[in-house]
Amino acid sequence: MAHMEGVEEMKGSVETVEEGEGVGRPRKTEVAKSREALVEEPTHARLLYSIEDNPPWYICLALGLQHFLMMVESTVSIPYLLTPLMCMAATDPARGLIASTIIFVSGIVTLMQTTFGVRLPIVQGGTHGFLSPILAILALLPCPPESEILELGTDDRRDLWQTRMQQVQGAICVAAIFQVLVGFTGAVGALLRWITPLVIVPTITLIGFSLFSVAASKAAAHWGIAALTIVLLILFSQYLGGVGIPWFSCSRGRGVTRSKVYIFKLFPVLLAVAFAWLMCWILTYLEVLPEGNHARTDLRLNMISEAPWFRLPYPCQWGLPVVSVAGVMGVLAGVVASVVESIGDYYACARLSGAPPPPKHAINRGIWMEGLGTVLAGLFGTGSGTTSYSQNVGAIGVTRVGSRRVIQYSAAVMLVCGVIGKVGALFITIPEPIIGGIFCVVFAMITSVGLSNVQFIDLNSSRNLFVLGFSLFFGLALPMWMQLPENASAIATSLPMLDQVLSVLLRTPMFVGGFLGFFLDNTIPGTEEERGLVAWKSMLEMKEGQQEANTVPIDYSCYDLPLGMDRIRRWGWTRFVPVLPTFVGWGAIKRRCAPSSPSNCKV
Repeated sequence: MAHMEGVEEMKGSVETVEEGEGVGRPRKTEVAKSREALVEEPTHARLLYSIEDNPPWYICLALGLQHFLMMVESTVSIPYLLTPLMCMAATDPARGLIASTIIFVSGIVTLMQTTFGVRLPIVQGGTHGFLSPILAILALLPCPPESEILELGTDDRRDLWQTRMQQVQGAICVAAIFQVLVGFTGAVGALLRWITPLVIVPTITLIGFSLFSVAASKAAAHWGIAALTIVLLILFSQYLGGVGIPWFSCSRGRGVTRSKVYIFKLFPVLLAVAFAWLMCWILTYLEVLPEGNHARTDLRLNMISEAPWFRLPYPCQWGLPVVSVAGVMGVLAGVVASVVESIGDYYACARLSGAPPPPKHAINRGIWMEGLGTVLAGLFGTGSGTTSYSQNVGAIGVTRVGSRRVIQYSAAVMLVCGVIGKVGALFITIPEPIIGGIFCVVFAMITSVGLSNVQFIDLNSSRNLFVLGFSLFFGLALPMWMQLPENASAIATSLPMLDQVLSVLLRTPMFVGGFLGFFLDNTIPGTEEERGLVAWKSMLEMKEGQQEANTVPIDYSCYDLPLGMDRIRRWGWTRFVPVLPTFVGWGAIKRRCAPSSPSNCKV
């Protein structure tokens, strides 16, 4: 979920300046104003290209490349974080191969999602929501010192990290089946009845809180470089976001025109990494940094030279997945968090791309496709699942281009870069303190996005304050105690499998906090308004009264499948399939199948 660093743009930057004033300059930044926009003029009136439009190929390619650059840093940070914990040597070229694999799989899933899934212009990439349970799984398999790893032969070193990757693969693949079933059966609505704001807040917030030690350890490699990265990222994203760079374009009809490109708003992470990387190179060239310092740029150059130019990732390339009950139960918490987060992204993306609110069948199909994508990610061995990327949703509001075709071009860019091995190796050579600085900001944004959901609940209620505070505090306290070396054998039930399951779950802050929030909020008496359900549902869904008030019928054809719609509409049984556009909803089917009108149930 590191992609959350762009979520504020998604919520606030939903309007841009009029044509001629500049490209993507925000007018409204408050969450309240973005909600008011739901009943203002249609978004497609302000778009250069809406969801069904097909811009020229060169525009699609340029904007597709931009979407790739916005997501790639968050995506490749996952293998950068996990590979050391899998006992992989710092100079092992396989690190670059895993980075290439996650880029390649992100391209496949993005293409699947935009073509056959929810069919919104939404980018799919690796999710940081799985990191906490995966770290708990790997904690059960401690690594030997790196000096001992380097003394091993090539085959032994490969087996050392691949056995751990196989454990992660198995947990991701099996846990993702739950997401597949939730989407395919249309059970998303039932799930959201129990997943309330007071469940979401501790679940997502504790993802960020639980990773602060990881970010600090990376930044501690050189606090000066890490601080420079943080300062640059804050400067570009918060202070210079509204500063436009003059840009001249030429067209036959209008001649030479002058506009502004808000490059700092579009690429704050990439610019911060580039400047900090340049500083590391200068300090390395001048020998200011001592030999072996993690901020030097020449530590892992061999990874680029040893990486193949072309390599096609394939399923089970690191070996067959190994399934453990403990791993599956831990990752399941990340799957639920991903489902809830993605539903919110669907509504935001629809609004910004000029599409109507996604109907039930589109949401079901989107969650179903994300589940299939997570299964693919597990089989390919990316070390993570897949989820929708909020910063790319926000980019639509900035660029005013909501075309589905642009994201499909971006998926093609991911596929090409994923088979070029040296691209993944290049990202892995980024100095460690730069990654630490990025983590400090990204994980902080994940935390704040989780906390932002408290806006829906009544904070004057002592009931809510108790549920919120206890879930957060105990969600940190118990896993922190469980992770102490002297408490490694604290769970002893005489059943080894149960010991392992409980150890993984109780070491995972997002599970402990999310479970407490789930149990307490759904059992302690409280009104729906007090619990925030009324405000939360009104934000996610357009009210029926608003739909009925529309004089123009809503056209949901943009959510139709690209093939076979005539045949699907002719088959009566398709209205009972939750992922097909003819699905009418289980509630409607129940009403139609009432004893008073049994003939309506006939296929």
